[in-house]
Amino acid sequence: MSIRLFILLTSAIVGLVFVGGSWFAVTSGFEDTLTRHARTQATENARLTQAALYEVMSTGWNADQARAFEAALRASNPDQSIRIYSAAPAPDTGRTNDAMVQTALSTGHPQEQSTKGVLRTVFPLKAEARCLSCHEQIQEGEVLGAIEVRAPITQVVSEALWAFFFSAMPSLLLGIGIATGAVWWVGRRIGRSVESVEAQVNAINTVADLKQLGNPRPHQGFEEIERIQHALGTLALRLRSIAVDKDILLFEIGLLEKFVITSEVIRDWREYVTQLLRDINAMIEVHVLFSVFQIDDEAFDVEVFWHGQPSERLRAKIEAQISAAVQTHPRLSGPAEVTLRHHHDSTQPLTDEVDTAELALKVKSLFVAQPKIGGIVGIGVHTETLSDQTHMLVLESILSTLLNVVGSIKAIHKYTRDLEYYATRDPLTSLYNQRVFWELLGYEIGRSQRHSVPFTLLLLDLDNFKLINDHYGHASGDQFLQQFASSVGAALRPGDIFARYGGDEFVMVLPEADMEQGYTVAQRVLEVARNVSIQVKSGDKVHASASIGVAVFPDHAADAKDLFLFADTMMYRAKAEGKERVRLPTNADVMAVFRDLSEMGVAVLAAVDEKRITPYFQPIMGVASKRVAAVEVLSRIEINGEIVRADQFIEIAEKVGVIHRLDAIVIEAALAKVAETDYDGYLFFNLSPRALVLSEFTTTLRNIVAASGFPPARIVFEITERDTVKNLALMQRFLAELRAEGFKLAIDDFGSGFSSFHYLRNFSFDFLKIEGDFVANMLNNDRDQVFVRSITALARELDIEVIAEFVESAEILALLEEIGIEYAQGYLIGRPSAEAPGTPRPARAA
Repeated sequence: MSIRLFILLTSAIVGLVFVGGSWFAVTSGFEDTLTRHARTQATENARLTQAALYEVMSTGWNADQARAFEAALRASNPDQSIRIYSAAPAPDTGRTNDAMVQTALSTGHPQEQSTKGVLRTVFPLKAEARCLSCHEQIQEGEVLGAIEVRAPITQVVSEALWAFFFSAMPSLLLGIGIATGAVWWVGRRIGRSVESVEAQVNAINTVADLKQLGNPRPHQGFEEIERIQHALGTLALRLRSIAVDKDILLFEIGLLEKFVITSEVIRDWREYVTQLLRDINAMIEVHVLFSVFQIDDEAFDVEVFWHGQPSERLRAKIEAQISAAVQTHPRLSGPAEVTLRHHHDSTQPLTDEVDTAELALKVKSLFVAQPKIGGIVGIGVHTETLSDQTHMLVLESILSTLLNVVGSIKAIHKYTRDLEYYATRDPLTSLYNQRVFWELLGYEIGRSQRHSVPFTLLLLDLDNFKLINDHYGHASGDQFLQQFASSVGAALRPGDIFARYGGDEFVMVLPEADMEQGYTVAQRVLEVARNVSIQVKSGDKVHASASIGVAVFPDHAADAKDLFLFADTMMYRAKAEGKERVRLPTNADVMAVFRDLSEMGVAVLAAVDEKRITPYFQPIMGVASKRVAAVEVLSRIEINGEIVRADQFIEIAEKVGVIHRLDAIVIEAALAKVAETDYDGYLFFNLSPRALVLSEFTTTLRNIVAASGFPPARIVFEITERDTVKNLALMQRFLAELRAEGFKLAIDDFGSGFSSFHYLRNFSFDFLKIEGDFVANMLNNDRDQVFVRSITALARELDIEVIAEFVESAEILALLEEIGIEYAQGYLIGRPSAEAPGTPRPARAA
């Protein structure tokens, strides 16, 4: 029921009750008044009648006179009926058996009765002194008769009421009209007030609209309506403090869905943040977004992203605010070197749209202790936005997520940049590393063949460098290698390729250089090497000589590996002839080298055919548990009674096309040995990509493992990079098949070449082995340590467990535990052994 209808019905009911009550009161009043009037008139008529009767009776009267007298009384009082009764009536006079009359006659008291709207009164006629003259036989006071007066009260009352009704009708109609108008006016006022509140409520479509309801319109006309509106406003403010707009929630969810880090995001992260700024402005007006990252101790990158083109004044203001935020931050010192970049998502000017006095920054910060990657991000908005609690919650959420996303992007970007650098460079000397050397050597062979020009390969090995490490320590050895690389690099020609092959071995590719030109450069390098020295803490000057082997393409070999083996052989002959010299190949040397290579190839083929491949097991320890959690299976073959390591025959096995057979044999032999023990850890096997892409090889592996009964989930295949895989799609398919069978995968020697990072991006791995050279030099070389930490952080982001190789000291192991690396492998943990891991199972009874 509406308030209007309620008021109308209530007013109608009240009016009816009032009119009915009034009519009842008037009727009762009229009736009482007329009854009293009739009683008074009856008494007066009775008195007059009695007086007249005495006068008539004093003259003597007969019956006719009595009837005439009664008729005259009735004629003189048409509203009343008057009759006279005698106590002892004469003939033809009125007499009655009426009880009321008899009572009046007998008692001498007046009698009154109202019946059917008629008031009937009987008055006794008592004898007076003057009556005794005629009635000698009676006494004074004796009842002589009675006078009856009848008055019709109901008719008189009805006539009076109708007369009153018709006279009061205009006033009644006027009152009804006034009442109806008052009800309409009150209803209209209430309706307008309610409609005003209703309009405010209906205007609420978002949480932000609650603010309008929280500011009620004054002067609604009724205190109660204003109280209701005030209560609604209070409720709106409370709701606004706890409610979240659906559109904002959808906006936030949609924005968070875009906070996914992909390789494209890392590569084009600035464009990614610019697009995020556009998306944010679809809901909240954000004029600027910035990030400050500490790249080094006193180096900072500041990226400022604008939603439009700022004015110079606005740009200066924001730069000042960012500078203040950096300088006042407890983790940021005053930057010595700042790289500031501005980016814009559109060309629309901001000069007229943004009041610099109302622009404020909301800032969050995050820092990672090691390595020093971290900083702050901020958003520039109007100050009124900061006072909106809902927008503040959204901004806090956006800032927190942006901080993590942008921070992760910057960190991964830095890690990636470092990885890309160290993937091509030796971290100690900054020379090209071994893997890049092989790629550049292959490139130079192709260029030489296209242009029909020779080139020379120099392989240099320091003489007695081990004595420097043993006597003066690895730090002095590293210092000498750095000095040596710098001095020799300066002696080479522009365009020559200089790389550190490993340890104290260096290689140089001299494009467009024949034997004579190569020998000249080699002699110059040898002379420079003689003059290289460093001064150690004891004050001694440390020197070292070098032995250089020379090979020329295409004179001494037709491919890269044979050319390297040829130069390597020449280098060892230079050492055998007394060291500190350049060894040029002769025709006899050429024949001898090819003969040796042929003999090694024949020996490898024979070992594979006869399955004379011996598995060796090197332990891998859990850094936290200090227990052996895995073993790596290494290949050994026996040639002429001598055990030959894998690095001495793997390349030949690949070249003669038996690498897949060799891998299958060592896996089968290792599983057979392990089956004799209770070993329950992981088994790591090395696989060459050349073997892996053979379609029948995965079937062979599956059959071997199934026959052994060893769980596939505890077998880990290491992918090496001895050859570049040209068909990555094919390799990806076979790796997926291995994973589908339950096998695990590891990437070996991570950081030693381009392919490591490429493999990590394209394939899914469970384990990552860090190149041992980085691990071995961590204590003495900050770059190596940063590289190891970066790889570990990257692997952790990708949910990959890390294994550190070349762990040869307790100090290195302690540092690995601090960094959070899961596994360690090296001579400190254990050397390769032909003994299978675990405890031998007891022999079965015959």
